[in-house]
Amino acid sequence: MLQDRLTPQGLLYRDLKHFVNEDGNYLFCRYWEPSTPPRALVMIVHGTGEHSGSYVNVATMLVNQSLFVFSHDHVGHGQSEGQRLNVSNFRIYVRDCLQHIDMMKYRYPDLKIFLLAHSMGGLVAIYAMHDRPDDIAGAIFIAPLVALNPESARPWKVFCTKLLCHIIPNMSLGVMNPQWLSRDENEVRNFYEDPLCYHGAMKVGFAAVLLNALTGLENLLPSITAPVLILHGDADKMCDIKGSHIMYEMVTSTDKTLKVFEDCLHQLHKELPDVVKEVFSLIQTWLNDRLPALNI
Repeated sequence: MLQDRLTPQGLLYRDLKHFVNEDGNYLFCRYWEPSTPPRALVMIVHGTGEHSGSYVNVATMLVNQSLFVFSHDHVGHGQSEGQRLNVSNFRIYVRDCLQHIDMMKYRYPDLKIFLLAHSMGGLVAIYAMHDRPDDIAGAIFIAPLVALNPESARPWKVFCTKLLCHIIPNMSLGVMNPQWLSRDENEVRNFYEDPLCYHGAMKVGFAAVLLNALTGLENLLPSITAPVLILHGDADKMCDIKGSHIMYEMVTSTDKTLKVFEDCLHQLHKELPDVVKEVFSLIQTWLNDRLPALNI
């Protein structure tokens, strides 16, 4: 019964925005609605181990541009149900995002839908754009997961991960270093102190799911014809910037932009203040150039 379903944090779902996915999991949602009529919808697709609430600063910036922002915590993340960072198939994330998009399309049939995706969320967005090319008007990618960092991508490590996932899928591969997220120590501290973020070890089984999703990605990228803006820091130690260059070359969109930020780490939207200011300005300009004029 709905009245009995609790989030992993012990809150009642009946008191929270949520939807139920095809597997019966309750997924926590966030909605940021502008005070003026929205010009478009923007779905934020978050990355591994974080949650929709990690993007309040991004959502606030977008709402101030008269955009309706929506997001949800992926299954196994944040306030959604599911085992933490444990999913049988990567396409579950994609399927759930498309379900949420369909919900918003039904409510706002006349508004375009854009995606803003970070890290693993970028990989989810690529699959979503491949599956629903007519439903997504464009996408902004921040450090998308297209290629693993060189250390994780060593052939023997990839081989061992795929082998061990069938034998000991719960084997730990170690904990992410939060210092790799941003050069802003306040943001690193916020990650440490956020109880909704996952601070445990990544398991072999989950790593194998990501590896399988990356396999054959070169066959999906050419299907993307919608406008794309790709932003990536050249000091990113989590998602190799080579992936963004590959993505830029392989998508067939005639409206594509790649911006590289020197010396920046993984979370450009939580980097040093001057970087965040530039990132937000680029996003605003990119969206405004593709939408009706903002009424001030």
